[in-house]
Amino acid sequence: MAGIMLRSTAFNDHDLLPGRFSRQGGNISPPLQWSQVPDGTEELILFVEDRDAGKTPFLHWLVTGISPRSGGVAEGDVPEGGQEWPNDFGTTGWGGPNPPPHEDPHRYFFRLYALERPLELPEAPQVPDVQRALTDKEIASGTMVGTFYRS
Repeated sequence: MAGIMLRSTAFNDHDLLPGRFSRQGGNISPPLQWSQVPDGTEELILFVEDRDAGKTPFLHWLVTGISPRSGGVAEGDVPEGGQEWPNDFGTTGWGGPNPPPHEDPHRYFFRLYALERPLELPEAPQVPDVQRALTDKEIASGTMVGTFYRS
């Protein structure tokens, strides 16, 4: 499977996310850039989850319908053509990191998927719903990880 290059001007892969992106620090979505989206991509989806939140990953941001020609998203913005969905905080759009104080840093997986046909999701999708919906539609993906902790 092909790989999409995913990066940010605000943090490097596996580095600490700046506080302004956290729930208490401003709750602003980080800027992202991507390249190497394959021909035949119908739409992109952006999916951000905290894999260290417990038994089930915690959904922080889900955006579907992103234009394959978009190339990225500015800080605090929504990708071109994108539809934001409810996150696990119960709000729509970006829900910044908010791990319990004094825990080891949590990892926030930013995943961008290129799909050959549009994603079909239930009204309030959870992480497993998104993963199931991606089956047989994904033609490429890119991932980067940010970390965050509260003292």
